[in-house]
Amino acid sequence: MLKNRILYVKTKCLFSRILPQINMKTKNLQFKTFDDITLWNNLKDGDEKSFSTLFEKYYADLVNYGNSLSPYAEKVQDCVQDVFTDIWVYRNGLQSSVVVKAYLLSSVRKRIARLYERDHIFRKSTSTDAIAFLLEFSVEHDLMDDDYATKEKVVYLNKLLNNLPARQKEALYLRYHQGLTVEQIADMLDVNYQSASNLLHRGLLTLRKEWKGSISLIVVLSSMAC
Repeated sequence: MLKNRILYVKTKCLFSRILPQINMKTKNLQFKTFDDITLWNNLKDGDEKSFSTLFEKYYADLVNYGNSLSPYAEKVQDCVQDVFTDIWVYRNGLQSSVVVKAYLLSSVRKRIARLYERDHIFRKSTSTDAIAFLLEFSVEHDLMDDDYATKEKVVYLNKLLNNLPARQKEALYLRYHQGLTVEQIADMLDVNYQSASNLLHRGLLTLRKEWKGSISLIVVLSSMAC
């Protein structure tokens, strides 16, 4: 127990060194050369540099996702850091074969659900189903051509997207913005595969009925920014 508490303190000190270097607005292109599973397994073996790299690589994405589930920005950041702290402290018990990004997103979601439960927002419920997806999206401007009509359609699509039911919007976000599979989305949302597939299908069906732009709807969704 004492050893774990010491590790917690050391990990928090590590965060204090890394966080000032992270640009929350910048895409993590510099990390493309790092293989997640290699970093993960090196982390499991106690490699602090691999741990720091994963933290830097995913911190901004995880905070943005956390902010979509809670309006309390400071608590969200604490939740993300707590997820990484637990990973480091209990690294010996981690599975070797994981999809790192999906694991991290799911861990943040569960941590925020526990935070809500602790704060009695959900009272006795610990279900992540009670979390409302709050984030609003906009299509990247570089997808819009100079045609005014196309721009109008994209603006209208943004409105349609943000008016979808929260679960459908979150499923689309996880699928097209974060690149998760339907199975991974089902695990995150604590539903079966068919239910996750239905959420995606219904959301896409609503959008396709209205989207008449020249750009593929899937391409547009893949460019969602939050």
